[in-house]
Amino acid sequence: MTDNSAPFERTFREMFRRHAAGVAIITVNYQDEPYGFTATSVASLSAQPPRFTFNMARSSRSWPAVANTTHIGVHMLGLENQQLAARFSAAGNRFEGDHWATGPHGVPVLKDVAGWLIGEVQMRLSFENNAVVVVQVVDGQVGGEGTPLLYHSGGYGQPVPLDYEI
Repeated sequence: MTDNSAPFERTFREMFRRHAAGVAIITVNYQDEPYGFTATSVASLSAQPPRFTFNMARSSRSWPAVANTTHIGVHMLGLENQQLAARFSAAGNRFEGDHWATGPHGVPVLKDVAGWLIGEVQMRLSFENNAVVVVQVVDGQVGGEGTPLLYHSGGYGQPVPLDYEI
């Protein structure tokens, strides 16, 4: 059996480098230890009931925490949160400092972000080395209005309004 997807791997990577995505941080408390990582795969699933999804690699250091917990936090980031996004995408102690507090259901909540939601895991769908996690919102707070942080072409950016009138 041959793998016909190999010629398209480079095309796939290039296409998604060109797809701008909002930047978020997922947090979990597992066995009284905080875990977290930067994600660009967060998406709204439904408004009634309020649910979101995210994807992750099951080889991630955070996967055992996500796989074995009931509540998860998602934090939407603004332009001023670039350092926080970088911190949660790099190795090291992501929770050293006073940039977070324990929130509802024991989930780590990051301070000074565009907003956060806490949800109860409804489903984990595993496929090969990846997983899609479905979460139903049970708490949350919207932060101040600001410019959203985007990830595009290997770096952080911001949306630019179009000069367009209807």
